[in-house]
Amino acid sequence: MADSVKNRLIILLQDSLKTCIDRGAFEAASPPSIEVEMTKEASHGDYASNLAMILASQAKKAPRKLAEMLCEAIDDGHHILEKIEIAGPGFINFFIKEQVWATLLEDVDTLKGRFGANDLGRGKRVQVEFVSANPTGPLHIGHARGAVIGDVIANILEASGFAVYREYYINDAGNQMNNLGLSVLLRNMELLGKPVDFPENCYQGDYIRDIAKNIAEKFGETYVNRDRDEAVRLYTDYAASVILNEIKDDLKDFGIVFDEYFSERELYKDNGVTGLLHDLEEKGYIYREEETLWFRATAFGDEKDRVVVRRNGDPTYFAADIAYHQNKYARGFDSIIDIWGADHHGYIPRMYAGIQALGQKKESLRIVLVQLVNLLRDGKPVAMSTRSGEFVTMKEVVDEVGKDAARYHFMMRRSDSHLDFDLELAKRQSNENPVYYVQYAHARICSILRLAAEKDRRIPDYAETDLSRLTLPEEVGIIKRLASFPEVVEGAALSLEPHRLTFYLNDLAGLFHSYYNKHKVISDDDGLTKARLFLVKSIRQVLSNALYLLGVSAPEKM
Repeated sequence: MADSVKNRLIILLQDSLKTCIDRGAFEAASPPSIEVEMTKEASHGDYASNLAMILASQAKKAPRKLAEMLCEAIDDGHHILEKIEIAGPGFINFFIKEQVWATLLEDVDTLKGRFGANDLGRGKRVQVEFVSANPTGPLHIGHARGAVIGDVIANILEASGFAVYREYYINDAGNQMNNLGLSVLLRNMELLGKPVDFPENCYQGDYIRDIAKNIAEKFGETYVNRDRDEAVRLYTDYAASVILNEIKDDLKDFGIVFDEYFSERELYKDNGVTGLLHDLEEKGYIYREEETLWFRATAFGDEKDRVVVRRNGDPTYFAADIAYHQNKYARGFDSIIDIWGADHHGYIPRMYAGIQALGQKKESLRIVLVQLVNLLRDGKPVAMSTRSGEFVTMKEVVDEVGKDAARYHFMMRRSDSHLDFDLELAKRQSNENPVYYVQYAHARICSILRLAAEKDRRIPDYAETDLSRLTLPEEVGIIKRLASFPEVVEGAALSLEPHRLTFYLNDLAGLFHSYYNKHKVISDDDGLTKARLFLVKSIRQVLSNALYLLGVSAPEKM
């Protein structure tokens, strides 16, 4: 597999930097990592690097002077550069020879479904923990967005050579679970005609009544008449099992399967949490104030110390989270990724403090925040109320708009940005609907290739194609965009920003539709037809690869 243009440029700059240092042109005891990015304007070239500006303080020279030195020392042995320009305060702009781009399409043809993959991870084990909703009710649309983001991040990391493990943390210990059991018990009593005062803080949804009805039909008054604490435990376990199985089914229908569902209760076995806190206390990371245990989070940069055991002896959620992350590291993961709701933003510093107290590097844990979803119908808000139990579930959204549309629309913004999800737009079969627009591009190309076959036009391989025939600016633009796909995947893996794939797909589909509306693919010019058939075949492959990473289908007919 040939190196991407970006990687070739990084190597050129690395060699140039070494040459300058060896010549004594300037000093750089700690050479910076070299960044090369695609430019947004053609007048600035194809790629640009800010190396000279990053190097300036260390080399004690003006950025433009450094840029001149670096450019003068570049040895373009592979002849990929049309020219190099220095712009602004010291940006180095690279203009790539047009014929170079077409050669990169050989990888699309030979690698097919693997085009875009890379070896960034080199087999390192990474755990991605996401969704992790309490098993106290069905998943709602906020969970759905986090579910897709976590799953697509996992897909991208797998494509980047990581050994990925998907995990769901079941919060099945604590007061919220007791509240679940009590809620079902009281509804069960109602069904059996017993007088009940149903507290406002109990779970209100219809699903609670459904579970209670199921228990009443199966067991009658068997559990109702037991000791209240025992009855609550029995109802808690039964209800949690029912809800968790429904959660698993809903996630599977959404295209998401976990390697493990990890129970919080496992952490408390054999005094696991208590033993860990004792170890941390011996190391000086936990101290006592009367009956309360505090974790020295401030020792690791947090704004204040955090309670890990309350005065009544109950451990906090944070205590369990430290134990859970210790468990993760003990299983041998090289890095850990947590996908959290944006309301947990303030929790991040203490979690970083917690893993450092465990002896782990802060960089080994990465946390991705997922913002809220505003559900709309034709631009108007859909009312939701978790208090009354009248909230829109993930299943309802997937059932209404379909798995593909739901997954794609949840990925259309950065995870830390609020998202407007319009149900009617997601169902619309028009260019206004991004997922339809992209899938239609794939189906349209499949139709072109079928037509070519009907006309006995064989779809050519790279070796049979004269890509120099593709001279239109639109064609060159498409080729450049196709060639950049591996960089998009690598960038999404490094940044944990899966929305880059939808941005890329929207752009590529737009380039194709615009091109196809202006130019014939199949014509009387055999050489040009071959080149254009190869081009659209390549577009189809890349569209398919990107959609696969999103967990969205690539239909051949629409």
